[in-house]
Amino acid sequence: MPKVEHVASYLLSISKPGTSWSITPLKLQKLLYYCQGWHMAYNYGKDLFDEDMEAWEHGPVVPEIYRKYKHHRYLTIPKETFENKENNGKPLLTNKQLNIINVVWDTYGQYDGKYLEELTHQEEPWINTPRDNIIEKEKLLNFFNRLARNV
Repeated sequence: MPKVEHVASYLLSISKPGTSWSITPLKLQKLLYYCQGWHMAYNYGKDLFDEDMEAWEHGPVVPEIYRKYKHHRYLTIPKETFENKENNGKPLLTNKQLNIINVVWDTYGQYDGKYLEELTHQEEPWINTPRDNIIEKEKLLNFFNRLARNV
């Protein structure tokens, strides 16, 4: 299973700084939330990454990723290079995982972080989790399963 930092790095590798397809720390957090949720919905509840998300004031956050990129504040995070292989040569992300991440990117990548924040603030996993607490993965799965049935 990939680590959340691999998913974040991949997203940053396909970002387009200077356009609406650029990524700020806020936007990155929301994209990770959607990657995790949609992956769970289309993979029988299986996580894309192990790390927990928390319900912070500005929406879902993976604290590890927040700490890594917070120095960018509200500015664009530079594009990163992503090589999809571990030291043993195996891919970090499978084709199926990449396909879901790419669909999330194609669906949500054009929006800025504030828009995605507002979107997450209307969704049950964030609404039904007390601030600064872990968003239960079962809440993510149930919510995104309902959405998937309507797609």
